[in-house]
Amino acid sequence: MAAVVHSLAPGFPMLERIGSPRDLRRLPPGNLPHLADELRGFLIREVAATGGHLAAGLGTVELAIALHFVYLTPRDAVIWDVGHQAYPHKVLTGRGPMFGGLRRKDGISGFLRREESQYDAFGAGHSSTSISAALGMAIAGNRHDPDFRSVAVIGDGGLTAGLAYEALNHAGASGADLLVILNDNGMSISRNVGALHQSLGHEGADGARDLGPFFSTLGFRYSGPIDGHDTLGLVEALREARRQGGPKLLHVVTRKGNGYIPAESDPIRYHGVTPFDPRVGITGSGRKVANYTDVFSDWLCDMAERDPRIVAVTPAMREGSGLVRFAERFPDRYFDVGIAEQHCVTFAAGLACQGLRPVVAIYSTFLQRGLDQVIHDVALQSLPVTFAIDRGGLVGPDGATHNGSYDLAFLRTLPGMTVLTPSSAVELRDMLYTAVRRDGPVAVRYPRCAAAGPTPGPGMTLMEIGKSRLLRQGNGMAFLCFGTLLATVMEVAEALDASVYDMRSVKPLDQETVLQASRQHDLLVTVEEGAVSGGAGSAVSECLALHGVAMPVLHLGLPDRFIDHGTREEVLEAAGLDRAGILVAVADRLVNRQPGGPSGRDSRGTLREAFEALARVR
Repeated sequence: MAAVVHSLAPGFPMLERIGSPRDLRRLPPGNLPHLADELRGFLIREVAATGGHLAAGLGTVELAIALHFVYLTPRDAVIWDVGHQAYPHKVLTGRGPMFGGLRRKDGISGFLRREESQYDAFGAGHSSTSISAALGMAIAGNRHDPDFRSVAVIGDGGLTAGLAYEALNHAGASGADLLVILNDNGMSISRNVGALHQSLGHEGADGARDLGPFFSTLGFRYSGPIDGHDTLGLVEALREARRQGGPKLLHVVTRKGNGYIPAESDPIRYHGVTPFDPRVGITGSGRKVANYTDVFSDWLCDMAERDPRIVAVTPAMREGSGLVRFAERFPDRYFDVGIAEQHCVTFAAGLACQGLRPVVAIYSTFLQRGLDQVIHDVALQSLPVTFAIDRGGLVGPDGATHNGSYDLAFLRTLPGMTVLTPSSAVELRDMLYTAVRRDGPVAVRYPRCAAAGPTPGPGMTLMEIGKSRLLRQGNGMAFLCFGTLLATVMEVAEALDASVYDMRSVKPLDQETVLQASRQHDLLVTVEEGAVSGGAGSAVSECLALHGVAMPVLHLGLPDRFIDHGTREEVLEAAGLDRAGILVAVADRLVNRQPGGPSGRDSRGTLREAFEALARVR
């Protein structure tokens, strides 16, 4: 990994000497509180410079130090739930000098990756997996090493997911030597929700409730609650837990953003940050370019004014999915169900059964967790649930765990499901309006980027589903574009004198247009920001095969590999979906083509134009 590397000094002399947890364990315990101060200061400086997840890691500084001080990592396994809270762990395990490249191309990830460090015992980008993984490691590890210890660190937000309870239920009955640390800070990304949150109490360790009776019924030896910012107290509690056998749960109370007053005061704002001056804090960023999430947010509020049946459901993504204004304006029609994607989808299905029109606002990567419910509870019953799928495609700095790669491929196979891919802000608004007017499930997916085209007005237009638009008439080659890469495709088409269709709908597919394009062109090129295997392009080839049409088709989309983190421009380039990448793919495809075809145009001319256009780009 080619990383941005620098010295930790000046200002962090003790932290500078920590190259691994082994160095940490050589320190006198009395030095650990000072190390925590340095580590916290380092995180504030570095994340303010690069951007990333800040508030969660500030709350786990003392816990990370105590864990690596007591447990013999990497021989012992410490499994952090997601990566937001694991930045201190990354620094203590030798990656502090690499923080200048955090979440940047060829730099370290913002999440946990086994290939990045032997101390990242289990890769994690989605929440609530830690207890399951730690239990598996505990059972397997003790078979060959009776002194092996396994620890899961999970937030109270992560405990809203059913997966965590399934693991607790199994672990408590297994007798495995497992420690679960409940990092209780009252937060996920937003304020936490649900009955468990209400039962915890969040006024520091003294105000937190004893949950011993609850966890004891699940077979765990419970201890706590204790102050998660008392380093020496944590060391003592962890030493005691390490001596005990069987399933144990340590309840630790922390403050998200601890030690940096702006983040303590507004942990939601400081959960994920772009670069800022830490001496001043995050200030107003001036005029903001509207993105597709903003377009969805405006539409949802406008639609709710028109139709009292509209309700919004989200799995703990109020801010990210653009639901803040809706939650404020329509509190009785807003449902944050916590990090519980399966429940989220089936809950929406229940709302639809009783006449409401639920809109499930969800990231593509998180919809994967509720796929069975989409199939069994929504599609099979043909219920009018609208899925507003944000982060469809490549997400940039968050990387492979958060890319929305597979939604088009799995949704288009579901009977009765409508799958729409807007190419502009206006199309997104009109598609969402059309979706909630239909008597069946509809998925509308859009990426994490600035919205193309003019800002939509207050009106909404009912669209004809399954009908594409011819945007450019060319010769020889036709691009069939699904979604927001349309502007890039138009640039390429201008260089190649190719036709361009804005396909708009993956399911139902505009078969008439596909067949017409096949009769008028020598080569069809499908373009989508989703997995090329089984995606929208596959639907085009299936249509041609169904009608006995044999012709060359080039499918462009996300390749059969995981795309790493970087800027949006960098990850599109890595996937071959930037202008140069599309030109290269077209040129490669044309190299072995024979001249002539339905258009009567010699494909060697198109090939020459492709190479000339590529030379201009480079």
